[in-house]
Order: sequence, then C-alpha cells, then structure tokens
Amino acid sequence: MKESFDTEGSFDDASCLSPQSPGSLSPARRQNKEREIKETKTTINFVTFPLPHSTPEQQLLKPSEWSYCDYFWADKKDPQGTTTVSGFEVLLQKQLKGKQMQKEMAEFIRERIKIEEEYAKNLSKLSQIPLAAQEEGTLGEAWAQLKKSLADEAEVHLKFSSKLQSEVEKPLLTFRGDNFKKDMKKYDHHIADLRKQLVSRYAAVEKARKALADRQKDLEVKTQQLEIKLSNKTEEDIKKARRKSTQAGDDLMRCVDLYNQAQSKWFEEMVTTSLELERLEVERVEMIQQHLRQYTTLRRETDMFNQSTLEPVDQLLQSVDPAKDRELWVREHKTGDLRPVDMDI
Repeated sequence: MKESFDTEGSFDDASCLSPQSPGSLSPARRQNKEREIKETKTTINFVTFPLPHSTPEQQLLKPSEWSYCDYFWADKKDPQGTTTVSGFEVLLQKQLKGKQMQKEMAEFIRERIKIEEEYAKNLSKLSQIPLAAQEEGTLGEAWAQLKKSLADEAEVHLKFSSKLQSEVEKPLLTFRGDNFKKDMKKYDHHIADLRKQLVSRYAAVEKARKALADRQKDLEVKTQQLEIKLSNKTEEDIKKARRKSTQAGDDLMRCVDLYNQAQSKWFEEMVTTSLELERLEVERVEMIQQHLRQYTTLRRETDMFNQSTLEPVDQLLQSVDPAKDRELWVREHKTGDLRPVDMDI
C-alpha cells in the first residue's frame, strides 16, 4: 500500500504556469517571465529542481532518519565517470550487494562447518589410538578418561557443526530466494518507465516552447511590417497570427502541466519504493544480526559442553595418587618381599 506524503518542495504546477497564456504575452514580457523561472529553478537530466538560493530550505520528508526517500533524487556519475547512474539505481545496487554479502556470509559459515567437521573427525580418530593404553592405576584411569574426553569433544563439535548448518548457514542461504532479483527488476522497470515518461514530457515541453517562440516571432515581424507599411498584410492576418501565438501558448501550458503530472507521479513512486527498499534493508540487517548472534550462542554452548567433557578428567587427575599407584603395581607385580641377609660361615 502506498503511503501519502506531503510533496512540499516537489514541484507545484501553479508555480510553473501563469494563469495567463504565454502566447498572449509580448515577446519581451515572456522572456522576462522565462528568465525569472530560470533564476529559481533548474532542470537536470529532465528533472526540475529549485535552485538552492532561490527558495526556503526544503524540509526533509523524514528528518533525522537519514531515510532513503530524502537523499537519492539526483543522478550521479559512475566511478569511471563515463555514465550517469540514477539515485534509484544506487538504491537497487545496495539491495543486490546486500544479497551478495548475505551469500558470502553463508559461504564463510560453510567453511567454518567444514573446519568443525574435520576437527571432530580428527579428535575421534585420535581418541581411538592405543597410545599409553598400558598405563596403570589412578593415573591410567585419568589417562583413559582424557582419551574418552576427546571422543566426547568430537561429538560436541559435530553437534555444533550440525546446528551451524541448520540455524545459521541455511537461513542465510534461503532468506529471499530467487524471486528477490525479479522483484528488484520490477521496481527498476517501474521507476525507469516513469522516468522515460518524464523525458518524453520534457521533450514535448521544449518542442512547444520552440513552437511558441516561432509563433511570437512571426507575430512580431508581421506587426512591425504593418506598422511601417512594408507589407500588405491586413489586420486580419495579424489577428490570425495572434490566435496562433495564443494557441501555441496554450499548448505549452498543457505540455508543462503534463510534465508536472508525470514528475509528481515519479516523485510519489520514488518515495514509496525507496521506503520499501529501506524496509527491506532493515529486515536484511536484522535477519543477519539475529543469526550471527545465534552463531555466538552456539559457540559459547560448545565451549560449555567442551568444559563439561573435561570435568571427569579433572576429577580423576585430582585423585591421582603416586603412593596408591605404587601399592597397586607392587601388589600385582611383586616378586617377593624377603630381603637378602648375610651369609654365615
């Protein structure tokens, strides 16, 4: 649904049109009128803007918000300076770049998942290597638990990688699917069509302006010829020329009115569509923020679970008792407790 905005600072039709047809003005008065307009307004790439010094400062549509709808009205040169890019195209490029950044973030998380999977695989493999398997006593128990903790830690990292895939990577990949670019093209074509219509209306204005100038010049010449009696033109011819001049002025007024209507339509659609693009960007940023926070949550959980795998190891290490281990080993492996004595003669 389109939002309604005050178009103050856009372009009021009445400010461009005199109630009196331009064709009914004398050439000198019409030139003065055009000069006044040129001193207050300028047309850049077929869009009419007020000159900064000629009118009170325009109020932003959404003050203090740095909103898209306030800062992308003019065209700009591309980085190479060879072509002109409209403000709306800049907004569209931001959307497409955001989609690409989102894709690259998903690729980054995929690489993180691979690291976790490989790490888990290596931990699991290491836990099964029978090195120091013959260690005995309380130290042997602690060593066996340490090896088991590697298998437990491997399981933790596998779960972490699985959750990364389902809760971070997948949402980043699937947020706004293939239809997103199609939607952006629709916006692009819609605004571009309105801009083309504006160009067409502007061309019609210029054509009508030239036609009026030609009619007024013809009227002026015939009037001068009649005054100095260099021509046999009758007053009827003068009236006919005056009617044509007036008609040309009416045509110019009509063309300017159609131009202003086209510009107002473009203005309204620019505001509405730029606000929609702004909403989409906020939505994208908040979505990524949410899932990157989920990444940090999962990462902290992984640390917590890893810590829990070490707790049994810590407990058994605290229970390691060299004296007890010596007792157990001696009991099992003793070869005799009778000590040698001196030989008798």
